[in-house]
Amino acid sequence: MKTERKNTVYVVGHINPDTDSISSSIAYAYLKEKLTGNHFAPMRAGEVNQETAFVLNYFDVKEPELILNVHTQVKDVEFRQIEGTPSNISLKKAWELMRESKANTLPIVSAHRRLEGLITISDIAKSYMDVYDNRIIATAQTPYNNIIETLEGEMIVGDSNSFISEGKVLIAAANPDLMESYIEKGDIVILGNRYESQLCAIEMAAGCIIVCDGAMVSYTITKLAESKGCTIIKTPFDTFTAARLINQSMPIRFFMKNKDLVTFNEDDRIEEIRDIMAKMRFRYFPILDDNNKFVGMISRRNLLDAKRKQLILVDHNERAQSVEGIEEADLLEIIDHHRLGGIQTMSPVFFRNQPLGCTATIIYQMYQENGIEIPKDIAGLLCSAIISDTLVYRSPTCTQADIMAAEKLSYIAGIDVNRYAKEMFAAGSNLKNKSAEEIFHQDYKVFTSGDVSFGVGQINAMDGDELEEMKERIYDYMVKDFDHHKVSMLFFMLTNILEESTQLLYYGDGAEELIQDTFDMNNAQEGIKLEGVVSRKKQLIPALMLTLRQDNN
Repeated sequence: MKTERKNTVYVVGHINPDTDSISSSIAYAYLKEKLTGNHFAPMRAGEVNQETAFVLNYFDVKEPELILNVHTQVKDVEFRQIEGTPSNISLKKAWELMRESKANTLPIVSAHRRLEGLITISDIAKSYMDVYDNRIIATAQTPYNNIIETLEGEMIVGDSNSFISEGKVLIAAANPDLMESYIEKGDIVILGNRYESQLCAIEMAAGCIIVCDGAMVSYTITKLAESKGCTIIKTPFDTFTAARLINQSMPIRFFMKNKDLVTFNEDDRIEEIRDIMAKMRFRYFPILDDNNKFVGMISRRNLLDAKRKQLILVDHNERAQSVEGIEEADLLEIIDHHRLGGIQTMSPVFFRNQPLGCTATIIYQMYQENGIEIPKDIAGLLCSAIISDTLVYRSPTCTQADIMAAEKLSYIAGIDVNRYAKEMFAAGSNLKNKSAEEIFHQDYKVFTSGDVSFGVGQINAMDGDELEEMKERIYDYMVKDFDHHKVSMLFFMLTNILEESTQLLYYGDGAEELIQDTFDMNNAQEGIKLEGVVSRKKQLIPALMLTLRQDNN
């Protein structure tokens, strides 16, 4: 999954996406896959509005995945994806795993992939060099399985799944009479093949005897150990080697670091974690997913191979309307029908911009130019976008190319344009259960002219009464939430499709003067009616921009 994501090119429209933005991203991603065989993913940079939701549902098309930013993130890096290690494995096993994987850090992970701690080569080396008392095996709650594995042994008597919780480790080097004076209940006794020593240790209630040199254990000793609850392990190693290795059987949980761990999330930005790494002495850092589950380890070296996200923009070419972090992405293409904005690129890109009523019309043309058959659902999406952006051919932005494309697409999709348009616009203007904030941001864009920035929202409807009803709510929201938008002025277009007119609301320092100068009106108060004005792109924005430029001059 990680590899697929890194090789994906994202096709995304503007924030606060409309039907054209969503439909064009889906249709263009499909076209690019057909042409190249590579993976292109349609994305959305905001929530889907009701009109677009109706369109997607009508043609049974899945809503694109949400992408909030295109910063270079941890998930864009080839970090080590490993399973992690359970906390009960031995130090010796941990060392072997590190040697095999050529890693100096092991993540300790629970059965549910929760990160429990980390252990490094230096932690293991320190455990070998430090002097521990002879009760350390019990203190570490060492599993018998670890001892068997470390000593390459065989359990003759006992439960290999149990663990040691008491007693000290000692070597039976003395005669049995002397052994009786220092063996205590629960002790682990390392000894040879001497019957007397084995018998003594069991009689003194030792918890475990480790028989070295692969010596046979007699039937009598075995039965006695069973009756006394004494574990017997046989190892091929000699006494010295067994004594030296047994501390390596301790579980790594006893030595791991589990406090103040520095971890990163897959969604963390590379620039942010690079600064944190520089201040730390660690070489590797754990990576967690959105559910706080462990997914792998990352190092400073991995950051050198960070791949920027590859991006295609549709239906916009302005920085203010783009997904966050676009300056960190590799921008490959722009397909748009708006005025040229302020996006700058590091290298040349494929840029197709045509003065048409809809981006979907351009994409339709590209299907035709490349001889790619348009599926019914894609045709439905593209046709819906044209109907929406041109207000069923009523917008002054609509061209003959838009009409021709929509008619051909409607035939492929099997819809009647006028009947379908009424259903689509009715779904989009059904805003009774939506807040003023949701309505305002349903189709909202920010524009800049010199030092002046202003935001413009728009809602289209075929019902004039519905528009009049929401007018006061929208204006109250504009006043109340003005400061949060961080613009000089706010405007909102309440567009009546059938009457081909717009009620324009505005608020902000200089907004009234701008409207009066642009449309030569006095006493506009908080709103004006603009006859014949239905297009934000072709009628409102150019007029406002022209006035602002004249004022600046």
